[in-house]
Amino acid sequence: MKRIALILTLALIAILLCSCAPGKSGHNENYRAGFFRGIWHGWIAPITLIWQIFNPNVRIYEPFNTGWWYDLGYYLAIVGGFGALGFFRKRGKD
Repeated sequence: MKRIALILTLALIAILLCSCAPGKSGHNENYRAGFFRGIWHGWIAPITLIWQIFNPNVRIYEPFNTGWWYDLGYYLAIVGGFGALGFFRKRGKD
């Protein structure tokens, strides 16, 4: 029973995380993604990369953005989230 509850909880979390995926709501030139949306899209990039295989409307990067600020947020999230994993891996004894 605990395993089913854990699986359902993880599925719900994944659905909530992807609710604001880039390109999911359609392309809207009136609303442009900014810095904080760029951070969010960077954090969920691995999920949207896999999701993009099954749904071509979902993109890993929002094409309608504010430019430099969106890029900064996106790359900070990518490097901060995945680049920092190298600090936590265990090194073998030399």
